[in-house]
Amino acid sequence: MKITFFLTCIFFLGFGTLSAQIKSKPREYHVAITGSDTQAGTPAKPLRSIMAAAKLAMPGDIITVHEGVYRESVVPPRGGVSVKQPITYRAAKGEKVIIKGSEEVRGWKLVHDDIWQLDLPNTFFGTFNPYAEEIRGDWFWPTPKERKYHRGAVYLNGHWLMEAASKEQLLADRSPKGGWWASVDKENTVIWARFPQVNPNQENVEINVRRRVFYPDRPFVNFITVDGFVMEQAATNWAPPTAEQEGLIGTHWSKGWRIINNTIQYSKCVGIALGKYGDAYDNKDTESAEGYVGTIKRALAFGWNKDSVGSHYVGNNKVAYCEQAGIVGSMGCSFSTIDKNTIHDIHIDRLFTGAEMAGIKFHGAVDVSIRNNRIFRTDKAIWLDWMAQGAEVMGNLLYQNDLDVFLEVTHGPAFVANNIMLSPKSLLMNAQGAAFAHNLFAGKIDVVAYDSRLTPYLKPHGTRITALKDNPGGDVQFINNIFAKGGDVSDYSKAYLPVLLNGNVYLKGSVGISAHKENARMGEVHADAEQRMKAYVVKGAVEQQALIDTNQAILVNLVEKLGKVYLDFPFQANWLQHSRDLVTSRSLQATAIPSLPFEDRNGQPFRIDRDYFGHARKKSNPSPGPFEYTGKKNKKIRLIYE
Repeated sequence: MKITFFLTCIFFLGFGTLSAQIKSKPREYHVAITGSDTQAGTPAKPLRSIMAAAKLAMPGDIITVHEGVYRESVVPPRGGVSVKQPITYRAAKGEKVIIKGSEEVRGWKLVHDDIWQLDLPNTFFGTFNPYAEEIRGDWFWPTPKERKYHRGAVYLNGHWLMEAASKEQLLADRSPKGGWWASVDKENTVIWARFPQVNPNQENVEINVRRRVFYPDRPFVNFITVDGFVMEQAATNWAPPTAEQEGLIGTHWSKGWRIINNTIQYSKCVGIALGKYGDAYDNKDTESAEGYVGTIKRALAFGWNKDSVGSHYVGNNKVAYCEQAGIVGSMGCSFSTIDKNTIHDIHIDRLFTGAEMAGIKFHGAVDVSIRNNRIFRTDKAIWLDWMAQGAEVMGNLLYQNDLDVFLEVTHGPAFVANNIMLSPKSLLMNAQGAAFAHNLFAGKIDVVAYDSRLTPYLKPHGTRITALKDNPGGDVQFINNIFAKGGDVSDYSKAYLPVLLNGNVYLKGSVGISAHKENARMGEVHADAEQRMKAYVVKGAVEQQALIDTNQAILVNLVEKLGKVYLDFPFQANWLQHSRDLVTSRSLQATAIPSLPFEDRNGQPFRIDRDYFGHARKKSNPSPGPFEYTGKKNKKIRLIYE
């Protein structure tokens, strides 16, 4: 009753604020560092702060920000009313606009060697001091357990230094990376930092002072476009799926945002957050499967449905230097599209550990499309955890990651096609109901044979729970893929649910299925697991039309040259000697547990009749792997990323 009343109040508050303004002619407000917040926001008389423009903007209005550095936190007080009437925040065309969560600091005093000290009154930080605030939350695991991690950071010429475990460790460290440590009492904050062979008073040194850069302070601030900014240096907290998920920029449980053409970097935990709102249950006895089921039920009562939450577009952004995740979302990511982003250096310093680190980490990725992204130097590139029902992962370039794709305790359908996976581990599968078509695998596929957690499957193309089910391995289909040297699918030789393989190519150095291999890797196993497992019988995988080419070792090399990316992978004409069928909704078997077909997010049948580049595939005997073979002997394939 309280939640329903709250949602009703939110609706009428927003409606009352907006109704008188919707019919007015849209306006464009200009912001410039030469402006004043007492001015009208015209090109001749611009405002000084983005926040001043945000307070004025109504649905349909545009806020154009001109070149310069803006040190502020933008808290949009309202959003638009539809896709056609958003509120748009944009950088002026051709101008570099930087929004920072940090402040410059001077007055460093040399202690000895390369160690410098900065003394600041706590009033410098206002109500939020990131050097006193600890990182915390469900599934956050300090390393070691007793260590304290803080939300602040120190930046030297734009790049951050890592927090030391203690002042003593900082003083003893002589690595070329530098570092910092802080002490906070009731009145003052003292920061010690090691700047190797640098005088910080003669360089650009900044410290975090703001939690976030762009984030509404309440849910349901819908239809906002953020276009063309550099946004950086935020003191974000850990973002678990069971609590409010904040990022350097975040949607805060809203609908219809467009986050496009931005550079988003140097967030202590998360770059872009599409996820969970906060409530009284945040990080309180929710760190378990049962706890997350309770979180889902509360989210359903708080508006988790296609009409109210999600349907965001995140495209053509560069996301880097985040120690938890590049893009995160628990349920609030549903029905969204993540397209043409470059994501790199995520959890790369291994400052702390936990269970939520990835380039993209989604819970409840219902009908989410993750496509055409380039993700490298991350812990895990793409991790879809719980309820990735209707998710598609297509046309992504994944390399130099510890793991490229992880599907966890989701029952499908999930579709993975036309991807290039070059990391040592291509897949970790603790899930069912997945189909893999026309991928290039150059890494190991690890499979969890059984996980006893009871996790939901949903009504088709919606968020309502149909039932909870445990997670036996299998119910996967591998169609028309290429397994290069390092590719290994042998963990799927036997499974509790059917494993079907058809039209795959195995190159020298890859490993296919084997009648002699057993997989005993287990996930979470609870007291009733043994009884539940009696419902399943291990079956051997079924392989058809396999082509094994061991004539020569064909290496897959990725080459970056002059800002362009090339794939050195010579296609062999003999790979076409086996006839293959076009992959369609009709050719794929329905999922075992939810009994749902593979179809697009609109409930329509699909056909994989385009390759990685969008080129048409042959309707009969399409080429295996991500690229449709044209007969040209071009060993270097230029990829779309620059």
